[in-house]
Amino acid sequence: MSNVPVAVVTGSNKGIGFAIVRALCKQFPGDVYLTARDPGRGQKAVAKLQEEGLHAFFHQLDIDDLQSIRALRDFLKEKYGGLNVLVNNAGIAFKVHDTTPFAVQAEVTLKTNFFGTRNVCIELLPLVKPYGRVVNVSSMVSSSALGGCSRDLQQKFRSDTITEDELVELMTKFVEDTKKSVHEKEGWPNTAYGVSKIGVTVLSRIQARMLNENRKGDHILLNACCPGWVRTDMAGPQATKSPDEGAETPVYLALLPSDADGPHGQFVSNKTVRTW
Repeated sequence: MSNVPVAVVTGSNKGIGFAIVRALCKQFPGDVYLTARDPGRGQKAVAKLQEEGLHAFFHQLDIDDLQSIRALRDFLKEKYGGLNVLVNNAGIAFKVHDTTPFAVQAEVTLKTNFFGTRNVCIELLPLVKPYGRVVNVSSMVSSSALGGCSRDLQQKFRSDTITEDELVELMTKFVEDTKKSVHEKEGWPNTAYGVSKIGVTVLSRIQARMLNENRKGDHILLNACCPGWVRTDMAGPQATKSPDEGAETPVYLALLPSDADGPHGQFVSNKTVRTW
């Protein structure tokens, strides 16, 4: 078993994820794993970094596939005895003008962005070593979507005592409500991506609380963040930030020094804690 520290970035063969891997290759004192659903694309991304003189490793990971997540978990356990940095970056978004029915968009978007991310956390959080860092990439859209929720939903999503089960129930209800075309009547905003990222931000708050209760002495810091509006396939060429600029906040949180006691359980944008 290797004593080398290890960092994993999900969904990192392109865009912000790739930029996060690039930055970690330069700054993280250990092995950095670039992951992708498609091994061909992942290997190509690793080769691209190699041309820049940077060394990343590749491991296949499809966050929609529990077997794929567990294969990564077993690999990390066996080779490294755990994990030091986890950046949950993998996510999808439908284009604004996509004609896919909204209920389908809701189900597909939440399956990956919320339920997939949660499954990665269920399998990998127990592996995070003392002084580990976990970064869940959310979005400012989670804030604006929260503002578009009914007062009752806002109260639930802002609650300091909401449980993971309750959150899962709400995310499931959103998908069901879209299928019945009653989501707006039920107080939901008209954005599947926004709701999925509310889920990620609230999940992060819950996970941080659980770490405080169960592993207080391990000094693990876990946060959600917004990378900003970044020029990627997802956001398009009009966005204001380059992928490397988008990577700054996630990398800052991934590399918080071992003597830092925060931020923890926060929503962070431009390296600044935002009110949720």
